[in-house]
Amino acid sequence: MSARDRTAGTAGAWTWPQVAALVVGAVYTIAGVAGWFVTGFEDFAAHTGDELLGFEVNPLHNLVHLAIGVAGLALARSLPLARTYGWLLAVGYGAALVYGLIAIGETWDFLAINAADNWLHAVSAAVGLAIALGPVRAAVGRRTTGV
Repeated sequence: MSARDRTAGTAGAWTWPQVAALVVGAVYTIAGVAGWFVTGFEDFAAHTGDELLGFEVNPLHNLVHLAIGVAGLALARSLPLARTYGWLLAVGYGAALVYGLIAIGETWDFLAINAADNWLHAVSAAVGLAIALGPVRAAVGRRTTGV
């Protein structure tokens, strides 16, 4: 970790990876909670055909969204933690994409993945890479010096 990574998120200023982690975390938290209004709590890992905005969900899928969302909210508080969240998104959703490409339409697909989910997983993995590896020149709302 560079000196800039340690200092860019201090003194109340947020870097763009922190803001991105916070936004992604909030979106996934909302999706996780909203999903239970669609699915309820029964048939925990079953294909129910229930969809939230075109994404197939089941209670297990909702729980995963909620966990990823809460992690983003918690890890957004510093640049190093936000970068860790970026890696979690990149690796986790990269794996979810591979799983979804294999499991889509299969009866053993315990997360109830559809094509829209696969696209979201690809985008989430890319956003995670951006958060993990993107350069930080200045904190949001505060001028800093450096490259």
